[in-house]
Amino acid sequence: MAVDETDNKPARRKASKKDAQLLIRISSAERDEFISLCEELDTSAAREIRRFIRTFVRENIHD
Repeated sequence: MAVDETDNKPARRKASKKDAQLLIRISSAERDEFISLCEELDTSAAREIRRFIRTFVRENIHD
């Protein structure tokens, strides 16, 4: 792993910048169940929604 010369900490790969938001409306019960399940699976709701979007786009893009 690369080391950052300025502070001797391992250098991190820069992730793509997340600079947009998507507002959705769902029922409170659905949201609560989703959040609870994400916590049980040790993941975040945002991570799972981003994963869904990437998969959806990849599977439905027309070449």
